Amino acid sequence: MTTPSWTGGCQCGRVRYRLASAPTGAHFCHCRMCQRAVGGPFAALTSVPTGELTWTSGAPKWFASSNLAKRPFCGDCGTPLGFQYEGSPRINVSIGSLDDPEQAPISTHYGVESRWSFVKMCDALPEVTTADDPDSPISLSALISNQGAP
Repeated sequence: MTTPSWTGGCQCGRVRYRLASAPTGAHFCHCRMCQRAVGGPFAALTSVPTGELTWTSGAPKWFASSNLAKRPFCGDCGTPLGFQYEGSPRINVSIGSLDDPEQAPISTHYGVESRWSFVKMCDALPEVTTADDPDSPISLSALISNQGAP
């Protein structure tokens, strides 16, 4: 049996990363900001302590999607690589950017207040609203979006 290798990167290969340990908390995030960030019905994310992510090739660009969060992406091909609340000790990586995404099975639907009514998959998983997330850094009432859309 082989030990999982927690590596990943963007579509063009210019930005690569390694995780020092297995990520946890794999989830679909249905919040409106994640929908816009990935251009789809949800973002698939999993997280590690910030110090356990090493950029091994190239470096991502960062977009401050709000006053509360920032998102790494490849500046060449545009691949979304993750999400991090400002000041958080953890960083999320996009599961699709992992070299072996099968090793990060989804366990939760998050941000379900923005879940599209016709998105039906993994419906037996627990669901959490953004407002009920104990890891949110501050009240979302203080959120100011920088995404340029209502």
